[in-house]
Amino acid sequence: QVQLVESGGGLVQTGDSLRLSCAASGRTFSSYHMGWFRQAPGKERDVVAAISWNGGSTYYVESVQGRFTISRDNAKNTVDLQMNSLKPEDTAVYYCAADNSWYRINTSPRYWGQGTQVTVSS
Repeated sequence: QVQLVESGGGLVQTGDSLRLSCAASGRTFSSYHMGWFRQAPGKERDVVAAISWNGGSTYYVESVQGRFTISRDNAKNTVDLQMNSLKPEDTAVYYCAADNSWYRINTSPRYWGQGTQVTVSS
């Protein structure tokens, strides 16, 4: 089992950057694929980006490609999401997630953080 705690959300303006961080507990962090999801009001929670256990593979939803970068540090048990050129449509609660399955990390991960709010004003 792994516990996840996000940080770094906040209120920014269009075009600004923000870096989200997720700290994981447990000695087996490096065995998990990690992902970031987001949920806007009235919408479903969808994957934003995912990274494989060793960082060798990444996935980005089309709407954030070229703007967001996911990275992980297995020595520190952290996974980050660097968000650049933020837009109002990026406004959502962002969740960190973990799973041993690459399929599930992109769809329905087993473990979730509590979420952090990102608001982008126009």
